[in-house]
Amino acid sequence: MQSGLYVAISSQIALEKRLTTISDNIANMNTAGFRSTEVKFDEIMSRTGNDLNAKISFVSQGNDYLNTQTGQFNQTGNPLDFAIRGDAWFAIQTPAGQVLTRDGRFTMSQNGELLSTRGYPVLDAGGSPIQLDPTAGAPNVGADGRITQNGRVVGSLGLFTADVTQGYLRYDNSGVIPSGAAQPVVDDAGVGVVQGYIEQSNVNAIGEMTQLIQVNRAFEGVSSLMRDSESSFGEAIKTLGGSR
Repeated sequence: MQSGLYVAISSQIALEKRLTTISDNIANMNTAGFRSTEVKFDEIMSRTGNDLNAKISFVSQGNDYLNTQTGQFNQTGNPLDFAIRGDAWFAIQTPAGQVLTRDGRFTMSQNGELLSTRGYPVLDAGGSPIQLDPTAGAPNVGADGRITQNGRVVGSLGLFTADVTQGYLRYDNSGVIPSGAAQPVVDDAGVGVVQGYIEQSNVNAIGEMTQLIQVNRAFEGVSSLMRDSESSFGEAIKTLGGSR
């Protein structure tokens, strides 16, 4: 009976984690460039006592991973708005170091610096801040990220890849800090920049709301079973204690 309680507790921990990720996804379903968080759970087998055939199945706490599906592109016509075609990221320089993002809503400062919505410098493929000519008007950006103003090349938007399956941290909603170093994209025909567009969040709002309801119901169901099991255990102790 105690084993059943332990299994139920492991289930509650897993459900709580899934509930947290779903809530975060829903909160960011309108965040440009946001990639939703999914959780993978594994079954853990345990043996009881000396009986090698008595196995108990627990659920792991789960491992987070990013849903890499591309979000919908919305046309804005703003020459400083960019979306990425393919599996790559922009890079910005923040107080926490280099951060990857799919949010391409950039601005140009009075000094010509290309900045993110939070005012962080946007980086080129070499990891240096991009400097534009503030007197040359709006830039034109090709699919390869090359930036031109008045027909003259002034820089290039850096596009990076990173193995986020090895671990990552969130930064400012759509930002990601991978555990491993990001690498610049070189000669990849499947990756490119689209100017005048913004990538929306890849969160499936209806799907997330459905999962939220299912997880809440499952959590309540397990809680009810735990209360019933604990009550039965208490009654058993009273019965055994009173039979002496």
